[in-house]
Amino acid sequence: MEEHAYSMLVVSSTDNFNHAVAAMLPKASFQPVINVSTVTRARRTVAERNFDFVIINAPVGGDLGMHFAIDCSISHHALVLLLVPNEIHGDVYSKVAEHGVFTLQKPMNKATMENALRWLLTAKRKLSGAETKSTKMEDKMEEIRLVNKAKWLLISNEGLLEPEAHRFLEKEAMDRCVTKRVVAAEIIRKYS
Repeated sequence: MEEHAYSMLVVSSTDNFNHAVAAMLPKASFQPVINVSTVTRARRTVAERNFDFVIINAPVGGDLGMHFAIDCSISHHALVLLLVPNEIHGDVYSKVAEHGVFTLQKPMNKATMENALRWLLTAKRKLSGAETKSTKMEDKMEEIRLVNKAKWLLISNEGLLEPEAHRFLEKEAMDRCVTKRVVAAEIIRKYS
């Protein structure tokens, strides 16, 4: 498991489960690990802070935690593992899987739970990489929009042709050792 510390919320009314999960988690990789015993308390806890992972040991006080699991996955962007009794696993899976909630059927052994934690870590790393790429792509698209807007302002206000406006932006950025985005923003401020 990797060096990064991830936050985890464990929703379980069983102290034995909480202790077993805590024993499986390397302290350096999972901080903090917060245990709550009801879905109501879990909702309050996620309203106060974000978690990388949420594990729900259902049922919790008569609640399977499906709606909470879906909410955490969609609204709070946590990776959620919902543990449900074997008899209802198929039904629960069909309702939560499309929302990105992972499920495991109970009872299970320690090795299965350890594997599930590894799968969650792998998924988190993969998602983090995708989020980073998405952010870079959004930044690049924003730069292109700014540069294009600046070029059109130069064309309409200075009478330049598009290749001349483009060259002006590039040369100005190079001469001043700044990005085209900086020069574009200045041009937009000047003409807006």
